[in-house]
Amino acid sequence: MTSVEERPPRALLAGASRRWVRLLPWGVAFVLCVSLLPTTIMVLSTDYGLNGGIASALAVAQTAPLLLAVVRPLHAWYVIFAADVAGALALLTVDFAARHVWPYPPTVIVGYVALCLALGLREPRRTLLLVWLATAGTNIVLAFFAPHGTSGASPLLTILSGVALVLGGALRERYEAQRRLAEQETISEAERGRRTLLEERARIARELHDVVAHHMSVITVQADTAAYRLEGLPPHVQEEFTSIAATARESLGEMRRLLGVLRNEEAHGELAPQPGLTRIGQLVEATVRAGMPVEFTPCDAEVPEAVGLSAYRIVQESLANVVRHAPGAATRVSVSQDGERLTVLVVNGPPPEPPAAPLEEGDTGHGLVGMRERVRLADGTLDVGPLPDGGFRVAAQLPLNGRTFT
Repeated sequence: MTSVEERPPRALLAGASRRWVRLLPWGVAFVLCVSLLPTTIMVLSTDYGLNGGIASALAVAQTAPLLLAVVRPLHAWYVIFAADVAGALALLTVDFAARHVWPYPPTVIVGYVALCLALGLREPRRTLLLVWLATAGTNIVLAFFAPHGTSGASPLLTILSGVALVLGGALRERYEAQRRLAEQETISEAERGRRTLLEERARIARELHDVVAHHMSVITVQADTAAYRLEGLPPHVQEEFTSIAATARESLGEMRRLLGVLRNEEAHGELAPQPGLTRIGQLVEATVRAGMPVEFTPCDAEVPEAVGLSAYRIVQESLANVVRHAPGAATRVSVSQDGERLTVLVVNGPPPEPPAAPLEEGDTGHGLVGMRERVRLADGTLDVGPLPDGGFRVAAQLPLNGRTFT
């Protein structure tokens, strides 16, 4: 059997982001230890008249474990609690003045309350309750042996220890709740980004279906009508066209069944013709009518429908972002063909007046995600980022003869 190695315990507040907070428990424990140790020896030996050796041993047992409490507060409690009870019993063997409190001198109360606070920061509620019950029960028992008929320190220690345990437990639970909330926010943000990416891919798939479905339908019609349009076709050629038409219909049906998985109730107009380069001008005109100064340089090149669709969507998302984040900013839209690549450029300047808030509060985050996904699937490049003057630039290059959305 393999034994599981126990992880070393972490110090109190070790997970804090600031260094001084992580060092705070060690500093407090050190100050308490070096201040309470000589003070306890002096109080036990001088004020109570306890033997010097016994007073020193009790003082060490009551104060030195405070350093251990930073890492293992429950272990330190075992030692200090036993030492405090032993010290109370030891004081019964000497004759001290009635004005001195019993069973716990003030120095013992200070150290024990600090220990209870450390316990609250580390241990669960059940352990804290058992610690307080042990403290209260011991104080009740010791009250029957009070040398001067009173034990004023017992109720005080019971109350202060309970307050320290509750305070430490509340701080610990608040910290745990904040930590879990931060973890959930991180997970939610990652899931939100993943969901946005998947939704954008599904949207691209639906749009590409309309593009490919058009070509497949054309192939089917041409193959089915070849025997009527072309005279004198040999029988084996007619059979070949019939086979091509059947294969195209089967592929189109399979693609539509596969696309059904990606469709949802909110997807409308999926069978409508998808926009391309010729529709970018209409998009710009609509943006100008909305009050945005846009300068447009069109491109009349013949490009694949998928590339034209991607160019249209990139311009659409870019203009939407300008309207949303920089209303009224001068914008330039340029679409040009450079060799075997189509270049899409959307550049806007700073808004005339910085908006107090975005025009749309419920931004889904699809804009840049959709651009990157379309360009990545087309083996293109995308360059987006702010400009020194406060504007923004979107530049995409889409290959015309490379791999296109495979």
